[in-house]
Amino acid sequence: MQDNQAAQGSTDQASEQAGEHSYRAQAVEAAAQQYWREQRAYEVKEDPSRPKFYCLSMLPYPSGALHMGHVRNYTIGDVISRFQRMNGKNVLQPMGWDAFGLPAENAAIKNKTAPAKWTYQNIEHMRGQLQRMGFAYDWTREFATCRPEYYRWEQLMFTRLMKKGLAYRKNAVVNWDPVDQTVLANEQVVDGRGWRSGALVEKREIPQWFLKITDYAQELLDGLDTLPGWPDAVKTMQRNWIGRSEGLEIHFAVEGEAEPLTVFTTRPDTLMGATFVSIAGEHPLALKAAQGNTGLASFLDELRHGGVSEAELETQEKRGMATGLSAIHPITGEKLPVWVANFVLMGYGTGAVMAVPGHDERDFEFAHKYDLPIRQVIAAGDETYDPDKWQEWYSDKTRADMRVVHSGALDGKNYREAFDYLAATLEGEGKGQRRVNWRLRDWGVSRQRYWGCPIPVIYCSKCEAVPVPEDQLPVVLPEDVAFSGVQSPIKADPEWRKTTCPQCGGPAERETDTFDTFMESSWYYARYTSPGADAQVDERANYWLPVDQYIGGIEHAILHLLYFRFYHKLMRDAGLVQADEPATNLLCQGMVIAETFYRDNADGSKDWINPADVEIQRDEKARVVGAVLKSDGQPVRIGGTEKMSKSKNNGIDPQAMVEKFGADTVRLFSMFAAPPEQSLEWSEAGVEGMARFLRRFWREVTTHAAGPDHAVVDPAALDAGQKALRRQLHETIQKVGDDVGRRHSFNTAIAALMELLNALGKFDDHSEQGRAVRHEALEAMVLLLNPVVPHVSHALWQVLGHPAEVLEDQPWPKADEAALVRDSLTLAVQVNGKLRGTIEIAAGASKEQAEQLALAHPNVIAFMEGQSVRKVIVVPGKIVNIVAG
Repeated sequence: MQDNQAAQGSTDQASEQAGEHSYRAQAVEAAAQQYWREQRAYEVKEDPSRPKFYCLSMLPYPSGALHMGHVRNYTIGDVISRFQRMNGKNVLQPMGWDAFGLPAENAAIKNKTAPAKWTYQNIEHMRGQLQRMGFAYDWTREFATCRPEYYRWEQLMFTRLMKKGLAYRKNAVVNWDPVDQTVLANEQVVDGRGWRSGALVEKREIPQWFLKITDYAQELLDGLDTLPGWPDAVKTMQRNWIGRSEGLEIHFAVEGEAEPLTVFTTRPDTLMGATFVSIAGEHPLALKAAQGNTGLASFLDELRHGGVSEAELETQEKRGMATGLSAIHPITGEKLPVWVANFVLMGYGTGAVMAVPGHDERDFEFAHKYDLPIRQVIAAGDETYDPDKWQEWYSDKTRADMRVVHSGALDGKNYREAFDYLAATLEGEGKGQRRVNWRLRDWGVSRQRYWGCPIPVIYCSKCEAVPVPEDQLPVVLPEDVAFSGVQSPIKADPEWRKTTCPQCGGPAERETDTFDTFMESSWYYARYTSPGADAQVDERANYWLPVDQYIGGIEHAILHLLYFRFYHKLMRDAGLVQADEPATNLLCQGMVIAETFYRDNADGSKDWINPADVEIQRDEKARVVGAVLKSDGQPVRIGGTEKMSKSKNNGIDPQAMVEKFGADTVRLFSMFAAPPEQSLEWSEAGVEGMARFLRRFWREVTTHAAGPDHAVVDPAALDAGQKALRRQLHETIQKVGDDVGRRHSFNTAIAALMELLNALGKFDDHSEQGRAVRHEALEAMVLLLNPVVPHVSHALWQVLGHPAEVLEDQPWPKADEAALVRDSLTLAVQVNGKLRGTIEIAAGASKEQAEQLALAHPNVIAFMEGQSVRKVIVVPGKIVNIVAG
């Protein structure tokens, strides 16, 4: 009864608005959303009788407010979800919160509150914003990753990985942010500074927990070939990040040392060009050499500052210092000086590099600076050796005319021949072996801050690191805490740390590090499939997985998406899921960008001003000539168009736009302004244009509905004008279905619907069949627009005489093939390649008839005066080109 009353109320409201022919977005959207809630329209269950479609947008961090990037991402997902349901799929579209992390902790410290309280308040607010946008989420599956009922399962997985040897602890050199007091990933170090604090990053060696992602390196690499639905750019980035390389591990004896110095090289054919060996500042040989060398000790101390990312090492000035040690060349026995170099990292490979300055740009720069020998050992054709041109030919080891030179027994050999010869020689002498190396490093999952999932480990002086027993999980993070500076409350609380060893029963302490928040976002997609399960996932996961369409920014191409794929394989190997990959298709949406405005401060800094506070000034031709601040009328400077950000104060508040224009208008602009993979430039004028389109559409439907009843279309009774409009309608149905479903080209789909509305506006036919064709077109338009503007579609469907219903349960319109058939065609007529007119010709006309009509065209006759026809080329259905001379 309640549902019927709600449906009747919704119909009455739509009818009331129809009578006024006015579109009131707020009332329309409130009525539609109330109906969906009461109908529980988007809650889904497994249904083996229907094809499933799992559409997932990357879950948001609860920062406190949606931004336009969220709106675009989630609108794309919602359009795809609604379209797929209208095409008969059982569609799952969930939403949750990536709720742990450093920003919440820093905000809580700043606002003198607890991170949990701050996070939950933000979730409440952002949930309301998402619901106001009308996204078709199954909210019964919602979770926040900071809740124990979620993270207990990743703790359980971690303890089992420990037992398998896939989770381990070791000392590692890391990026340390001295202000945020935590480890940073390489990608979080920008120009040697922490991405959030701006502090100079230090290198520190501390104990860290790792997951052995390297055990899955080959599978992660090979799996990319099974993902045709992922963008090539993302797959290329992952291939490069995984970085498979085949080479030789070569042992250089060190004078006076028992252990050899081991290097890995992919270019053993250049071994005879090695003139020194570079080692990392943390290498045991460097530390030993520094014990009696204060200058070297001071240099090593300097190297502890700065990040450990390869990108940073490539761009910084090359610096080094001799250790006084000598490495023995494994072939010639020559003594090579061992240098500490700031571009060698202990965490990559062996922490030592065979330096070949004659054929490596970085080594050349270093050797030139410190006056070290440079030797040519590779020649290409007859070219004169020039180390400055090494990239032009040396880097291509497959070049047919490349040969080893000045290398004794290797002379004349190509890359592969030299590789095989050295591999056999060095392996036979115990001085080296073949090796496959990976650029990929094991995933360091330890973080030193508080607001994260506790790592479920207990430390005992007798038993060392012991996993927390499964029946004692979850290890719950206390939420009601107070901060003293940035120190983690659980590190500062001896009572929280105190426990007993589960193996020997002796006194022990809990691990106080927490997981990297990429842990939570690496398996959240699977938890959505199994709400309430008393396990990480249950059998429902294999109905829904893999995700059919995943949507998110390309900035997540490496870390999140690689960990996402890795964790899925861990769950597969644990018997939790069956698929090899977590997502079949990936769409990476572009950024939302906007103009920037500012005033210069006296100290040279800029005071950035939000676009909403600025009035643009234009000349009589609508060209921008300046801008003023609304509050004082004084000029402001116009900056560049950049990604919306807090730093440039150019973010647009989605809530303000929704309140001003309505959610459907904001959704429509987000889908129309640019293809999804490209950047979208925010334009309030563009939003106003979308609002005008919806008002026109509303007026067209309500005006039609206020007229007499419509007849059923009788194709045999249609005149030429009615046939033309109906043909355009079915061409539009065909195009929109392809654009939305296959190409995800939402902007072109909307453009086609705009053209159809323009055609309807010019269709002044009030006959019985004219109204029938108009009604068919308007009904189809409501359904075609429903994925993008579901609120207005919900209301107008009722205006057109239908009861209130969930439009996603209406079938997607199908093009009538008979309506697509043209009685006549319009052909362009060219003379010598230049357009001179058009002709109308029967669809079945012959080439000869097309030639005759074209040659009889008045413009053709005029342009051919004094010339003769040399040839006539007819492109059926398109062009008649007359070659005259």
